[in-house]
Amino acid sequence: MENSTDERPARAMPGAPDAPARQPDKQQLNGTHVAFVANSSWSIQQYRSGVVRALLARGARVSIIAPPDRASESLQALGCEFHPLTLSARSANPLADWKCFSQLAKLYRQLEPDCVFQYTIKPNIYGSFAARLSRIPCFAVTTGLGFVFINDNLVARIGRALYRVALRSAKQVWFLNRDDLQEFLARNLVREQQTFVLPSEGIDLDHYAPGESQDREDGVFRFLLVARMLWDKGIGEYVEAARRIREEHPHVRFQLLGPADVENPSAISRTQLLAWQDRGLIEYLGSAADVRSAMANADCVVLPSYREGVPRTLLEAASMAKPIVATDVPGCRDVVRDGLTGRLCRARNADELTAALLAMCRCSRDTLQKMGQAGRLDVGSRFGEAQIVDIYLETISRLHNAIGR
Repeated sequence: MENSTDERPARAMPGAPDAPARQPDKQQLNGTHVAFVANSSWSIQQYRSGVVRALLARGARVSIIAPPDRASESLQALGCEFHPLTLSARSANPLADWKCFSQLAKLYRQLEPDCVFQYTIKPNIYGSFAARLSRIPCFAVTTGLGFVFINDNLVARIGRALYRVALRSAKQVWFLNRDDLQEFLARNLVREQQTFVLPSEGIDLDHYAPGESQDREDGVFRFLLVARMLWDKGIGEYVEAARRIREEHPHVRFQLLGPADVENPSAISRTQLLAWQDRGLIEYLGSAADVRSAMANADCVVLPSYREGVPRTLLEAASMAKPIVATDVPGCRDVVRDGLTGRLCRARNADELTAALLAMCRCSRDTLQKMGQAGRLDVGSRFGEAQIVDIYLETISRLHNAIGR
């Protein structure tokens, strides 16, 4: 999508589906088989359940291919078929990756879906190779560039090289922001006619509704960072800002919410988080299936990430009418209107982050509420879940009609 100064919805790129003119009829997708491949079942449930429900309601057959976790049974209860996948996001073991590719190739041949949507790097790479062998149209959805583009070590370079080869066979490559698309084009990883900008994964504004206005009398100002515990999320800078601010303002609290020890080269251990907590720098809240309670209790939500697709945590925060501090990087700046719905600062810069957080602490309650309200209106107009569901339905409907179902 366009950067945060452009209020128009992202337009289709050459060769990509046009914006849908209407929602497909409920019977239109009968017999169509759609597969979703991801690095966790949880991510399908958390980010794409609206799309899955809409497909099932229209008579489509939906297969989920992902490592099993607590969300797998929930997806099956909706009516999805579930097929376990052995995949390690953190591992750089070529034998493990070959096993992942072999599993996908076998499943694609057996299931024969009409199309496949793939998310994150390994499903995108190995799924695209597998789809080519099976002659299945695949859509590679880049949910953020992450480790492979933030770093330049050998593993990252190999990842980019594999992207270049694999994505040539994808029917389309979807991006969540225009910066990521331009990065892929500049590196010659995709052809422009393959590309499309999906304006986020969508947010359910009814589910993430503002809580009651909080006029606490404890005098505490709470910052909350919700993310997987990764260095790439700017957690090191957040902790350093907490150290500086709490020396002079002990009433300000810094909370972290999200899983530790995750499958990622940039993972932060639970041991490290508890060590920071023991020093009185942060409060580690662990992980939660539902973040709304923690967000409702926060005065400001923070994400000092190095790079994002369109960060779900910021969409949730804005939908709940929370002011935001984030970094001026792709993805984050697509959500935050600097000075209107929150503040932006440079990435990897504890000085600027500290200044932005202090500025929020000094805002009046009325100013914070106005920022939050502006944020909710903004994300509702640009990132509503219904808009995203329509794009998927229109794309799949065109394939459905093309194969004469």
